[in-house]
Amino acid sequence: MNREQGLQEIESTRIIAIVRGVQEGHILAVAEALLQGGVTVMEVTLNTPGALSMITQLQKQWGDQMFIGAGTVLDLEDAKQAVLAGAAFLVTPNLDEEVIRWSQQQGVPIFPGAMTPTEVVKAWKAGATAVKIFPSASLGLPYIKELMGPLDKIPMMAVGGVTEANIKQFLSIGCYGLGIGGSLINLKEIEAGNFGWITDKAAQLLAASRA
Repeated sequence: MNREQGLQEIESTRIIAIVRGVQEGHILAVAEALLQGGVTVMEVTLNTPGALSMITQLQKQWGDQMFIGAGTVLDLEDAKQAVLAGAAFLVTPNLDEEVIRWSQQQGVPIFPGAMTPTEVVKAWKAGATAVKIFPSASLGLPYIKELMGPLDKIPMMAVGGVTEANIKQFLSIGCYGLGIGGSLINLKEIEAGNFGWITDKAAQLLAASRA
């Protein structure tokens, strides 16, 4: 899936599944479960053991149907290793303008983390595809809505704290995308081999977002 197709998938579903702490032996089944539930975009965080290998496997198995990226990209070396492994987009928890500029030069979509208005504007000017408001689970919907007032030209993503109950609210204020981790990628269910749980949850989130 190329850049344009991948960004279209984000704009269509608005959901990015955040895969953290999943065992390598489960990763392909997790991706299939997400796909069956209608979620076509996923990031594997680099602080997950075996993350780079997982990204390579995912691209080989599901890269034509899913947009596969890397999360928790902390610096330029992380970014380069992730792209080399096959990551089609990058997500960071922090603002590193060097990483943003490099990603833009490589034609790789980049969603850097930022918290303050100053950081959001810096990230956007450096070349961010959209800016990830982090930690949005703690800051909450009202904070993001306030940011969007004066910074309405900058696409923003909320990461953390998104559920079926509030997903529509996040979208209604204009969020470009929503990163959803533990409430969708449930490690206990995965370890039990209950991948159908993920499919059901993905479908429920999509349905709630479109209600």
